[in-house]
Amino acid sequence: MKKVHWNDIDLMELDQRFRTTFINSISGCKSVCLVGTKSNSNLSNLAIFSSLVHIGANPPLLGLIFRPDSVERHTLENIYETKSFTINAVSASFVEAAHQTSARYARDVSEFDAVGLTEHYNANFFAPFVAESPVQLAMELQESIAIESNGTTLVIGKILHVFFPENALDTDGFLDTSKTAAVSCVGLDAYYSIQPIGRFPYAKPKQ
Repeated sequence: MKKVHWNDIDLMELDQRFRTTFINSISGCKSVCLVGTKSNSNLSNLAIFSSLVHIGANPPLLGLIFRPDSVERHTLENIYETKSFTINAVSASFVEAAHQTSARYARDVSEFDAVGLTEHYNANFFAPFVAESPVQLAMELQESIAIESNGTTLVIGKILHVFFPENALDTDGFLDTSKTAAVSCVGLDAYYSIQPIGRFPYAKPKQ
């Protein structure tokens, strides 16, 4: 297979939109989720993210990358204000509605209503869940870290509650997302179904 070679200078000389699409897709498939928040004035918000990362299991922490605040960031503002948010897995049955939450709705417009997803509350948690989501996490803000290289922000949250289908949990604690019809994404607008290839034993040298 013939390979194309671009160096850092070549990348910066690309058309801006082309370069953005290329770099956004170069990391391959990523998990995709909907982040639910609500302001103290009870304005709910829902936004799609493909930057969810595992931070650690003890305590259980996950992180999200937020873009620079060159425009209003309702989700980030609500998280700072209330210290709470939800992470909701996206399944194939409502992926189009999930994608639509990336549109820039006005502050007083709830994306739940705009895209036709169901705002749901559970465990007396302040922030809203997506009722249609197969895996739902209630998160508490732990810290935010400014990334000086490009003005983005890493928000780290602690898992307080988790809801998931019973049949998706293996006996060793592995949550099989292929059993939840969860989707992944490449870049900002391409979605893929998840099909398992296999699980392998813990790797050791010469084994």
